[in-house]
Formats: sequence, structure tokens, C-alpha cells
Amino acid sequence: MLALFLPPASPSPFLSFNRFPHISSPSSIPTTDLLRAASRRLVSATTKTPQSVSTMATEEDNVGNIKRQLAKIFDVSLRTTVPDETDVEPLVAACAGKFGDYQCNNAMGLWSKIKGKGTQFRGPPSVGQAIMKNLPPSEIIESSSVAGPGFVNVVISKNWIAKSIQNMLIDGIETWSPRLPFKRAVVDFSSPNIAKEMHVGHLRSTIIGDTLARMLEFSNVDVLRRNHVGDWGTQFGMLIEFLFEKFPNWEEVTETAIGDLQTFYKASKQRFDSDPVFKEKAQQAVVLLQGGEPKYRKAWAQICEISRSEFNRVYERLGVQLEEKGESFYNPYIPNVIKELTDKGLVEESQGARVIFIDGINIPLIVVKSDGGFNYASTDLAAIWYRLNEEKAEWIIYVTDVGQQQHFDMVFRACKRAGWLPLEDNKYPKTTHVGFGLVLGEDGKRFRTRNTEVVRLVDLLDEAKNRSKAALIEREKAAEWTEAELEQIAEAVGYGAVKYADLKNNRLTNYTFNFDQMLNDKGNTAVYLLYAHARICSIIRKSGKNIEELKKTGTIVLEHEDERVLGLHLLQFAEVVEEACTNLLPNVLCEYLYNLSEIFTKKFYSNCQVVGSAQETSRLLLCEATGTVMRKCFHLLGIVPVYKI
Repeated sequence: MLALFLPPASPSPFLSFNRFPHISSPSSIPTTDLLRAASRRLVSATTKTPQSVSTMATEEDNVGNIKRQLAKIFDVSLRTTVPDETDVEPLVAACAGKFGDYQCNNAMGLWSKIKGKGTQFRGPPSVGQAIMKNLPPSEIIESSSVAGPGFVNVVISKNWIAKSIQNMLIDGIETWSPRLPFKRAVVDFSSPNIAKEMHVGHLRSTIIGDTLARMLEFSNVDVLRRNHVGDWGTQFGMLIEFLFEKFPNWEEVTETAIGDLQTFYKASKQRFDSDPVFKEKAQQAVVLLQGGEPKYRKAWAQICEISRSEFNRVYERLGVQLEEKGESFYNPYIPNVIKELTDKGLVEESQGARVIFIDGINIPLIVVKSDGGFNYASTDLAAIWYRLNEEKAEWIIYVTDVGQQQHFDMVFRACKRAGWLPLEDNKYPKTTHVGFGLVLGEDGKRFRTRNTEVVRLVDLLDEAKNRSKAALIEREKAAEWTEAELEQIAEAVGYGAVKYADLKNNRLTNYTFNFDQMLNDKGNTAVYLLYAHARICSIIRKSGKNIEELKKTGTIVLEHEDERVLGLHLLQFAEVVEEACTNLLPNVLCEYLYNLSEIFTKKFYSNCQVVGSAQETSRLLLCEATGTVMRKCFHLLGIVPVYKI
């Protein structure tokens, strides 16, 4: 029976706020060279002869990243093996073969470069043998061997694994955070439109964007979480005039009086489309609003504030923090940005509009409409200019559906033509569009309610919590909980289930929304993972030992094979987070977390008795290390852990 308890509730997160219709089109995973660039920065540039690398780690190193440590070791060997080849970077990868834990794959590439140059080598295998022979002494490597066409396999020392885990328990898991080759990033996500409800179409942007921000923040990047709210444009003339008409005392109107904001928007749009007099007044209202008329600015601010209150209900449930800088914020910068682009010869006249032509794309990027107004492209160009020049961002990441891929590709290419961004995709500053697929219903079509309306996100989250609560009440121990505890547990499990069901999929694919599957306590679900974490905490409590004291006095020993398998997987956490950050793929972290839970439960715990065994202290520390890594994974995924069975 499971009785799940949470740590004290954290303060409510502060608020913030899609730009385009939720449509689908092909996309591709962004390609980056972050790992390679970081490796170049970390490895020795001058070492020519083998030396001990047992103490080579510096403040800049990620001490928990095995791949980085091995790259440093193999760099020493490569510079000794082929001293005349100066542009050789270690190609190190984890492997699941029987020959080792990691592999250096440089031999074949090196042979293609050096054959015919009078070398003493006779093929890739002999190059691999030399690389292995020239490896400097290291406490990290237990043994090495060469397989196939020169692959150098290494087995990681179980003593080094144990020591590294023990150091993490003492110094904190932050010592395992990645070191990325940039310091500041903007993550632009969620971004609903004012006066429209947040619905399931916003779910993926909000959840994926928050997780990317969390992973980058853990990696010591200064992340500017930006909510590019649709709070400017012609629709506000329509909304303001409808507000004036429907509520004579509009200055005192409240969210309760307006009621459902989506209904209010639809009613104003219907009036705009059917009444020419109202339409003319609405168009004039836009002019007055953009001209700074106080009455219209105040009405606009009031509508925006009512929308924010509605959005905040969603963000509070999701535990998502954003800082709003909407379309209106960048509007004052647009004229100078357009002038700069015009002065550089990028902007041309076309059918009364001012556009930028992009090579290879049939349609131009319209930056000033034929009526002289600005649009999404105008705002996005101004936002990039501001983020590069004022906020000093090195990486600007946009999290929207894949249907917006072409728009952002055109905007980014215009920025490159302007000289704002380097032409090479792997240099900084840079911009990346993080596309994602659709949320589908059981019928395989876009997820909607029975009356074909899109699903309101707040209703979806509340249903997840209520279903979770109902399942918890069925358990015998539910009677032992206070109502507040039950509410907290239901929220953690319900909201966590929704998030994980989204994040575990490759973001580029569509996925089917199914409450029964995501709330299942078996399989690759948040519920299963939360329960697994709670069991780990229960093992430690039942031992009666003070785990904080054991961290100071105990020693981890990895004698059993399943202890070593668990230890190695724990130590791979740092490089997994780095991979997830590099490729902007949260599902990589989800896969790691699920595999960690499976290794702990089906290998370590099944075959290695903890409480009452001769190895109790060591195994309790392994339990604590597993729990620590799981909690950090939960945090990066925006999921609140539970602690008791």
C-alpha cells in the first residue's frame, strides 16, 4: 500500500504568458556542436607526452561527467600517437557491449588521414593499439582493450565510480552539473494570446520550455524565461470597443463580470464581422490605442490583466515561472530595427509591402504590411535585436509547434544577412526553433472535447488531479492522511503524470493524450517513477540509520555486479543532462530516469539485500545516491517528488 507524502509546499510561482495557429509541418532536430566545443575548451592543448591524469580535473571540469574525463585522457594519448595531426578531437561514447563501458572511436578516422604519409601503422587496428598503449595512468580506467577496426574499449574503475558517487553525496549533485560553452540564454515559450483561453494546444510549449529552462539553469546558464504574449495588434480595437459597449462602467469591470474570456472574445469578433459601424469604431480604436490615448491604453491594460489572471491559474498548477515581455514591449523598437535592415539593403518594396527576400524560399518575409502596419515578423526581428543587444543573450530558443518552423527559419536567416548572427550554426550567438508535434485524442485527431472545442488546459489539469485523488482514496492508508496531504499528493501525481506523458516522447512527434495510461502505476509513467522514489526513501527510513551521518562516515563499495551497474548509471547523469541540453530533447532525460528506476528495482534491489546485510551502509548510501539523482531529474522535469510508502 502506498501512502505518499510531499515536502513542504513551495511558494506559488509568479506569472507570465501562441503566437500562431497550432498547425503541423515537418521539422528537424536542431544540430549543435556544444559538446565538441566544450570538449575543445576543456582538453589540454599542449600536452605532448603521457602523464598521470588522476588529478587533471579543474574548476571548469564537470567532475561527474565520465565522457569529459575520458576525453581528456584520450586527448593525451592521441597527441602522443599522432603528434603531427593537430586537429584531432577525442571521439568518446558510452557503449553497452561486453568489451567495456566506453569506447574511443578515432582509429578509423585517423587512418584515413595518415595512410600514405610514411606512417609506421598498418591499418586502423594498429592505430587503436597505439592509442591504447599511450593512455596515461589514470584512476578512472580499470582496463582497456582493442576490438574490430581499432575501437579502444575501456572499463571504468569501480573504485573510482564509488568514490565519485560518495563525493557527490557530500558535496551535492550540483558538482555533476554540465559546463556548457555559453553563459546566457533566452527561452521563449508558452506565449498565449491575450483574451483567449489557454488550452491543450499550449500544453507542450509550456511544459517543454520550462524543462529546457530548468536543465540550462542546472547547467549554470543564466536563463531569461520569456513569455512573448500576444498583447498587441488590431484585435484589441475590437475588444476595447466591445468592452465600452457591453460595460458602461468599464473601469470597474472585473473578471467575474466579463465571465468566460474566450466567449467574450468570440462575441466581439462576431460583432466586428457583422456590424460595419462597430468595425469602423474598432479600427479607429486601434489607432487611438497605438497613439497612446490614455482611455484606450487603460482599457487595453485592463483586458490584459484579466487575461493574466486566467493564465496564472495554469502556471500555478504547472509550477512554471515566466517573465512577460509581450509584443507590446518590443513594439517601440520596430521602427529603428526596420530602418537598420533597410539601410543594410535587406528590405525591398513588393506589392505595396516592405519585405525581405530569403534565398530558396518562394514567399518573402513581410516586415511592413501594405497598410503600413507591423506584424509577427516585425516583432520577432525587434525581439531578436533586443535580446542580442540589450539582454546579451548567446542562445535564443523558441519553443513553438512545428508549423512555425519556416517562419522562424526566415527570421533567423534575415538576422544572419543583417550580420546580427554568425553564418555558421555552431557559433554563438545563435537562435534555435524547438518544434513539437500535436497532442492527439483517442481518435487520432487533434485533442478536443465532444463539442469539437479545444480542451481548456486548466480543466485538463484539474481532471488529472481529481483522477489521481480518486485513485489515492481507494487505497487503505488514505484514511491516515489529512485533506491537505491528500490534495498535495494528488497534485504531485496528477500534474506530474501529465508532464511526464508529454516529455517522455520525442518532442517532434505527435502523442496521444490518455489519462488511463499516464496515471498507470506500471510502466514508463510518472506514477511508477514517483512510487519507485518513495520506496527508496522507505528503505532508508526502515533501516533506522541517520543517512546524513552515514554520508560522513560510511564508504561505498561496489563488489556485486548489480551494484556496479547501478553506480555507473548514476555517474552517467551529468552527460545525459548535457546531451539533453545540447540537442534540446527532454525525452533523453526521461529515458535515463526510467532506466535508473528499472536498474535499481529489477537489478540492485532484487539481488542486493540492503537492510540487515553485511553491506548495509554501502547499499544505503547507494539508495540515497539513487534518490538524490531521481529528485534532481524530477526537478528538471518540473515534477514534485513524493517521499513515503
